[in-house]
Amino acid sequence: MASSRVDLTSVAWRKSSYTNGDGGRCVEVADGVPGFVPVRDSKRPQGPAVVVTAGAWGPFVRALKAGELPG
Repeated sequence: MASSRVDLTSVAWRKSSYTNGDGGRCVEVADGVPGFVPVRDSKRPQGPAVVVTAGAWGPFVRALKAGELPG
């Protein structure tokens, strides 16, 4: 069976503009992973990351901004 892992060892993480300083909504995304958008909790940088396909990322962000998803 082929591995479906994405190598995140050398990606550049950046904090979302929605990250705040009071301990909540601390989200980072990684750039430079062709076809995918890795997302992680900035309070736990050594913890797991969720890897979303690039095609799903745009609609997901638009739905969040429109209030269509719990945030």
